[in-house]
Amino acid sequence: MTDNNKWVACWGNATSITNRREAIYAKDLTLRYPVRMCFSGSMLRFRFSNLTGTEPVVLSKVYVNHTPITFDGDTKVTLMPGKEVESDAINYAVNRGDTIEVSFYLPDFTQMNSGTLITGPLSKGFYAYGDFAEADELPLDLTRHTNWFYFLNTIDVLTSAENHAIVCYGDSITAQSWPDYLAQLAFGSHAAIIRRAVSGTRILRQYDCITYQAYGLKGSTRFPIEMNVAGATDVIIQHGINDIIHPVGTDVNPFRPWSDLPTVEEMEHGVEDIYVKPAKAMGLKVWSGTLLPIYGWRTYNEDREKMRQAFNEWLRTSPVFSGCIDFDAAVRSVTNPKAFADGYDSGDHLHPSERAYEAMAQAAAHKLIRYTPRYDHEEFF
Repeated sequence: MTDNNKWVACWGNATSITNRREAIYAKDLTLRYPVRMCFSGSMLRFRFSNLTGTEPVVLSKVYVNHTPITFDGDTKVTLMPGKEVESDAINYAVNRGDTIEVSFYLPDFTQMNSGTLITGPLSKGFYAYGDFAEADELPLDLTRHTNWFYFLNTIDVLTSAENHAIVCYGDSITAQSWPDYLAQLAFGSHAAIIRRAVSGTRILRQYDCITYQAYGLKGSTRFPIEMNVAGATDVIIQHGINDIIHPVGTDVNPFRPWSDLPTVEEMEHGVEDIYVKPAKAMGLKVWSGTLLPIYGWRTYNEDREKMRQAFNEWLRTSPVFSGCIDFDAAVRSVTNPKAFADGYDSGDHLHPSERAYEAMAQAAAHKLIRYTPRYDHEEFF
């Protein structure tokens, strides 16, 4: 029998400022998030985050399936502004391939500031009007699907020692599908894929206006918080394209001055100082991920392309990394390397298509996913 003696993150997302719309409060709402287990284990623990909130958030009922999740023995928890809370360790046996459902109820007016928008085949949540945290199924007529993941930040499993976590860190490219496809490729190995990605984020800058607040925190603020990942051994850094494409000048957009445009050298120093050195101090291997094509994007010009190419060359060759995952090479056109290959452009000339995200996942799996012979009878699919 395998001993379960190591906590490893088996699911995780970043927490950021949610998009500022007309309504930022919810009341009498149940949120439910199904999560597929990548490992077998004997206990679970859960982290909830109100990192970017400015008011306390009360979760009056919190369940994993029908089992209460407790916090210092209490079934109710208050998430204070700017804080994260870890649950008690819950005796809850899981097998690899099981789907657990984390459900929690928001009884009173709740500020919905803390969450993140993610997509992919494994990333699907639900909300229902009313208190259904304990229900077997959410009522069809009161329920809708959501890709916003509020408050739930990380799930850890007490599992066997050979299991570990790989962190995917980045912006909207990583908030979309490739980490889910990588998780599918890694299923059956000893690796969990933990996503720490926020759309619109930059290495060196952040926005402090409600128009772009959802574009998230800058790297030096994000990284120390988001790298709280049990059992992590590796981190993939795919970040920096927004530093290049965002500035347009205050005559075009008052929030996007040209002074925000860094040099390539500043980006390199930022990655090394903000990401690589702290990650290595945590004992992690750090993998660079090249930036994808932007030809045809609305702020594209040749100067930005030169910056991307120079930065990618550094990502490919710098000895500060354990290696490079060349996402650019996996998705670019052979005949026009500035652009996506046919069928690999989502249509906006910045974000990949689903086929391209699968290609990115395959490039990462080739470097990082190592399979070992299996001698059990677990089903894997």
